[in-house]
Amino acid sequence: MPNSSSDSAGFRPAGTRCFPLNDDQREAAQAWVEFGARTPSKPRQASSVVLLKDSPSGLQTFLTYRPGGSPLGTVAFPGGTIEPADDDVTDWVGPSPVAWAKALGTDDSSLAKRHVVAAIRELFEETGVLLAGPDASSLVENISGTEWMRARESIATQDSTFAALLDRYGLALRTDLLKPLSHWTSPDFAHRRFDTRYFAAARPINQEPARLTSKGVWGRWASAADILADRTNTALGDEIGQPATIGLTLGELVVPGVEIILEKIAAARGCIAYLNHKRPINEYRPKLVADAQEHLSLEVPTAPMSEGGPCRER
Repeated sequence: MPNSSSDSAGFRPAGTRCFPLNDDQREAAQAWVEFGARTPSKPRQASSVVLLKDSPSGLQTFLTYRPGGSPLGTVAFPGGTIEPADDDVTDWVGPSPVAWAKALGTDDSSLAKRHVVAAIRELFEETGVLLAGPDASSLVENISGTEWMRARESIATQDSTFAALLDRYGLALRTDLLKPLSHWTSPDFAHRRFDTRYFAAARPINQEPARLTSKGVWGRWASAADILADRTNTALGDEIGQPATIGLTLGELVVPGVEIILEKIAAARGCIAYLNHKRPINEYRPKLVADAQEHLSLEVPTAPMSEGGPCRER
């Protein structure tokens, strides 16, 4: 059975892509098959941001290590679940929640707003990059000191809210700086399921990402092309140096959504071209397929080098 790690950075044609399961997924999949398909658990709503910048080695993105078997992957873009306090954010510039709902392919403008707020909040929590400013034409600056790190820690532990931080500094969300990318739902057999909206944003001038003190084990800018060139070896997992990463290849560290986005970033001509590209918001729903071992199968409507024939869905 072909898998997502058999080639380096090139493009694969549209069609069915097969991704091997990691150990946690395989256990859940085996139980799903053994006991028969059941009603899947309701997925939690989540947002993730692909932060981008140009470099001599090509378009780069900021990747982080996520402990605890996150459904977003062991290595992922900054992101996390929607929280009730996200509804408290009211200062907003850029496309309206109704416009965002249309862009995200949903009729629920309240849900669209939560996804956008969660995306900007999670990006701030995990990297310190804040897509907010006093008006529609400016961004907050000088946010790398200890005061801002304490604010990030407080929001991450839910001791304070993102809305309170914005109110304190007189800031509004710059939702115009986000671009929608794709929509992923965890497979039915997963124990923990996420319904994740991926967004993209360029690194603001005068802001540089930094890991959260209490949670930041590993995170750095990475050339998507370089990461994909090493996808068949364990260089990235060994670099992170955690028990959950050592000896693992890219396909074992990231979820399929991350790997496919990395492929598209690697093929882009630069940050502006990538962000300005008109793309449909494809919804991906990975399914379990039958083979010598279980795989994830999903339809990919664009892109990279062929890896063989179709999978057979279970």
